[in-house]
Amino acid sequence: MERKRIAFAVLAPALALAVSAAGTTPAGAAAPYLLTAPADPSRPPDGGAPGAPGDGTAPPSQDPGGGQTADPSQPPGDGQTADPSQPPGDGQTADPSQPPDDGQNEGGDAGQEQPPPSVIKPGPTPEQFVSIRRAPRVQVPRSSRRASTGRFTSRCGVNAGQRHSNPDNFIVAPGVQNGAHHIHDYVGNLTADAFSTDESLAASGTTCSNGDKSTYYWPVVRLRDGQDGSERAEQSKADGNVGSIVTPSSARIQFLGNPRGKVVAMPRFLRVIMGDAKAGTNGLANAKASWGCSGVPGRAFTDKYPLCPRGSQVTRTLTFPSCWDGQNTDSANHRTHIVFPGANGACPQGTRAVPQLRLTLSYRVPARALAFALDTFPEQGHDPVTDHADFVNVMSEGLMQRAVNCINSGRRC
Repeated sequence: MERKRIAFAVLAPALALAVSAAGTTPAGAAAPYLLTAPADPSRPPDGGAPGAPGDGTAPPSQDPGGGQTADPSQPPGDGQTADPSQPPGDGQTADPSQPPDDGQNEGGDAGQEQPPPSVIKPGPTPEQFVSIRRAPRVQVPRSSRRASTGRFTSRCGVNAGQRHSNPDNFIVAPGVQNGAHHIHDYVGNLTADAFSTDESLAASGTTCSNGDKSTYYWPVVRLRDGQDGSERAEQSKADGNVGSIVTPSSARIQFLGNPRGKVVAMPRFLRVIMGDAKAGTNGLANAKASWGCSGVPGRAFTDKYPLCPRGSQVTRTLTFPSCWDGQNTDSANHRTHIVFPGANGACPQGTRAVPQLRLTLSYRVPARALAFALDTFPEQGHDPVTDHADFVNVMSEGLMQRAVNCINSGRRC
C-alpha cells in the first residue's frame, strides 16, 4: 500500500502538467497565414544588411518601393507590400459559441513549479534551422483610400541587463509565480509580475520615453551553449530552458492603422495576447509570430528558426489582433474580445479597428543550427511556432488619443 502511495505522488504532478498542456484548436480557426513550403531554391538570395543599433531604438523605417513584398522587420509602406502583420482569412476570429480554449493558458498548478524531468521535450532539432532564402513569401491586403496609414511609436528600451524579467504571466495565470515556466522580457511598465492589477500598473513607472505605462512582454531567446548566471537559473533549468539570455539589439514598438478605415481608441487596461505558447501541441491555428532576417525583405517563417546571411540579424515580428468588440477589456480565453482582421484587412462585423500593435525584435546570434532557441514550456521543445507576446494598454487617455490622431492622419509620430 505504501508503494502505491509513493507511485501516485510521483505520477500526479506529471499528469497535472500533461492536462494543463493539452489544448484544443478553436472551432472554425483558419490555417496560419505563413506557409511552410520552401521558396524556389533557384532564386538568388536577397542582400543582407546590418541590423539595428543596440541602443534600444530602431533605425528610421524604410519602406520598400514598388514590390509586392516587404521586410517583416520593417513597417509597411503604401499597403502594396508584403507584411507578416496581417494573417489572411476571417477565420482568425474566434467563435463566441465555443468554450474557451484552455490550451492557451500559460498557467499551471500553483503548487507545481518544477515539472518532472520526464515531461521535458528535447529540442530544438537541427531541421528547425533553415536558410532564410527558403522562407515563404508573405502577403498583405492592399490599402483602400480610407486606410489609416500613420504609425505611432513608443520607445521603451530593450530590457538591458535583464532588469525586468520573470517567468510569470498575469494575464493568463494571475497570481501564479512561474506560471509561464519560461522567462519573459518586459519593457514599459516597471512592476508587471504575477500579481499585477490595473491599479498597480497605473501606479507604476515606465521605461518608455513618452510616459506610456503599458506593459509589453515576450519569451527570451538564449544562446544554447552559454551559461545562465541569473538568480532564476535553477528554475529555468528545471523547466528545460538553458543557456545565456540574449538581449535584443533593438525592440521596436509601433501602433499601426487599418487598411480599410480609421481606428478608434483602445480602452485603458485592454489585455491582448498574440501567438500560442503551446502551439507545438495545440496546432498552428494561433501561431502568428514570424521569424525573419534584417535586410531580407518579404520572407519569414512561423515554424522554423532562420539562418541569416552575414551582417544580418534574426528578427521576430509579433503582430497583435486589432478588431475589438467595443465592450470588453478581456475574455475567458483572452482572444474573443479582440480578433485579427480578415484577408482584405477589414474587421469582422460587430468589431471595430483599434491601433494594431506590432513588436519587432532583433538579435545578433550565430547563423548556425542549434546555436539559439526560444524559451518555451517544458513540453514544447523550444519549437519556434510557440513564439508569442502579451500587452496591456496602460496609456493615459490623452496619450492614446494622440496615437489615434497620428495614425488616422497618416503621420509618423
